[in-house]
Amino acid sequence: MTKDTLCTRQVDCTLCPKISDGTLVYRQYPQGQHFSAEKCTQNCMIFMLKGELLINSNEYPGTTLQSRQCVLQAIGSKMELLALTEVEYIAYWFTELPLICEDRYKEILERSEAPLTYTPLIANTKLERLLHDIADYFKEQPSACGKYLDIKRQELVYILTCYYPLRQISTFFYPISTYTESFHYFIMQNYDKVKNVEEFAHLGGYTTTTFRRLFKNMYNVPVYEWILDKKREGILNDLQFTKQRISVISSRYGFDSLSHFAHFCKDSFGDTPRSLRKRAASGEKITIIKEKNDDPARNRVTSKSNLPLSTCSLTHLSTSIYFLNYGIISLIPCLINVFLLFLREISVRP
Repeated sequence: MTKDTLCTRQVDCTLCPKISDGTLVYRQYPQGQHFSAEKCTQNCMIFMLKGELLINSNEYPGTTLQSRQCVLQAIGSKMELLALTEVEYIAYWFTELPLICEDRYKEILERSEAPLTYTPLIANTKLERLLHDIADYFKEQPSACGKYLDIKRQELVYILTCYYPLRQISTFFYPISTYTESFHYFIMQNYDKVKNVEEFAHLGGYTTTTFRRLFKNMYNVPVYEWILDKKREGILNDLQFTKQRISVISSRYGFDSLSHFAHFCKDSFGDTPRSLRKRAASGEKITIIKEKNDDPARNRVTSKSNLPLSTCSLTHLSTSIYFLNYGIISLIPCLINVFLLFLREISVRP
């Protein structure tokens, strides 16, 4: 596309409400660029355009992606990236796909089966042409138009779902097919958007009691403890691997003030947010402090030793009296027999 065909209106596109939301992006990185393992907050597709990119995840452990190869990572999975050469790729982040043919997509999910090993999808001619068009657009238009990219997202999904053999594309979509409509998917999509269990349950249309039961059955841990653990993981990741301001991180995770956030960090990681960031920058690995009372078994009253002292004393005292009385009573017949034998011995003596 030449410059004389571009829009020349004197308009600041950065102020347009239709500007791209960053879910479809073009990325170019030099050799050696490294992204530490991070949890995917949305489903993510990566489409390689140039170079070699090492991806490390549960689905693609130590896999080198090359030009025309594509992978899909499900929400909640962890993904680490390393540019082995200079790389260019398109990344597409999504929660729900902009489907044109819903029946075809439904059939894809119904046919999905877990592969023995995951292998990257190879871009066909139509997909490859579209990806390069998207990349060229980003290079020419820094402030990408969101409405235009909406159309490109639809076209991208349409090619994926309708221009590949059913068996091949079903394998590609398998990572998200197992729980896209499930309780687990709902949890992973929304846990960082709520402040308490009641709000979480209401968001999913559950009663609090039902929500707690479903959650405990799936994760084998109380929901509030799980949310706190996820919050700790997210905060620690943001402090160590991002340059976000501490106030932004604090607000993102629902803290009312920086002092509350600092107190939470001290309890969870042993230091203030600023100090943690400095320690991480120096190469120190920060870990989450496990509290002694984190074990639910410690909090259950399962023995007399967990009862109040006065209760234990009374219990032990009554038990001792019972056994003492029972012991004396059980000895009476023996004592009588011994006494009778003694009298008999006396009576037979000369």
